Amino acid sequence: MNDFLLPSDIIEVAERLGDVANDFSGKTILLAGGRGFLGRYFTAVFEELNRSCLARPCRLIVLDNLITAGGAGAGVSTADVRFVQHDITKPIPIDEPLDFVVHAAGIASPYYYRAYPLETLDVAIAGNRHLLELATKTRARYTFFSSSEIYGDPDAKHIPTPESYRGNVSSQGPRACYDESKRMGETLCYVFHHKHGVATNVIRPFNVYGPGMQETDYRVMPNFASRVKAGRPVQVYGSGGQTRTFCYVSDAIDGFLRVLARGVPGETYNIGNPNPEISMRDLVERIGGVLGHPVKHDVIEYPDSYPADEPNRRCPDIRKAQVQLRYRPMVDLDEGLRRFFGWTARSYTGVL
Repeated sequence: MNDFLLPSDIIEVAERLGDVANDFSGKTILLAGGRGFLGRYFTAVFEELNRSCLARPCRLIVLDNLITAGGAGAGVSTADVRFVQHDITKPIPIDEPLDFVVHAAGIASPYYYRAYPLETLDVAIAGNRHLLELATKTRARYTFFSSSEIYGDPDAKHIPTPESYRGNVSSQGPRACYDESKRMGETLCYVFHHKHGVATNVIRPFNVYGPGMQETDYRVMPNFASRVKAGRPVQVYGSGGQTRTFCYVSDAIDGFLRVLARGVPGETYNIGNPNPEISMRDLVERIGGVLGHPVKHDVIEYPDSYPADEPNRRCPDIRKAQVQLRYRPMVDLDEGLRRFFGWTARSYTGVL
């Protein structure tokens, strides 16, 4: 464990997996993006599974170029975890048997993918192909982390949004480097599954949050938490009427690991919490209720550093994951906010 995560969340995930955890016993997992927000959770959960329940320990090979990892990024090798600092857009220096290859590398914050558009494209396309070729050679199961952003701004009749929705996305715009590269990454998975027989899965996460998100990530939850810590009004962009659903990180990691272990080859899964769908103005009020005091806020224009074309609504249909993988989000919004803001009160500086 480390100061960037809550040990209780890691133990909770390990316990909730039940017999799914045994699918990783004695296996070797290659994890690209292993020092990012989600990657650090994967690492901690696999270490906990080795400690608490696996008959044979799993081995983890962690790749990361640390471009956006910040202070949480330093990689450390242990008995069962090997860290390799590497850019997956270059050929991957791994030549050993693998059971799982996980592509969780990427630039997910709008602030950063606007600053690094070509790198954002490269990691989801060139990096994805390098990893798929490695999975083909080793006959490993393959999981690609796409995004709910590939749906763009869905029409109301497609809310909640199922995996079958084809998206409403601009190929030329400030978000296109992220949205379109994720869509192309999914196409690569489709091609490698059908042409080379790779057991691929695609995960589309919906607004995952929790301890471990860096204060300088510039997404809504860290932005709000930093300003709350500093005693300043929260800044709500645009009208404040845009809605999202939020998935606490322990629920998300549980769903992700279920896909890794037991996803139907070739299938795509939404992972998130469909309830509640909440506006940004109402989220501020909800945070105040959890903290026990009102949170002041200002509704402002989008800053220049934030990409335009933000979707008005985002809410997942998770029935496929529920039926096929027995996925059930367990942490409601109030409890998730309580855990997250309790952690940020200790960890954030209030600099934003």
